[in-house]
Amino acid sequence: MPKCQNCESFVTENYVRVFAPDGMEEPRVCPHCEDMVRDGAQVRQARATRH
Repeated sequence: MPKCQNCESFVTENYVRVFAPDGMEEPRVCPHCEDMVRDGAQVRQARATRH
């Protein structure tokens, strides 16, 4: 099962298919990452915590 490269939480294959760039097997961030967010093709530090 794929896991997040940032927090190592498990994610579904459907999540990877939708949110990871083509050719990547594991996403760079996931909904469990409170400190990082996707910003276009990049990943950046979150400006505010998410709850």
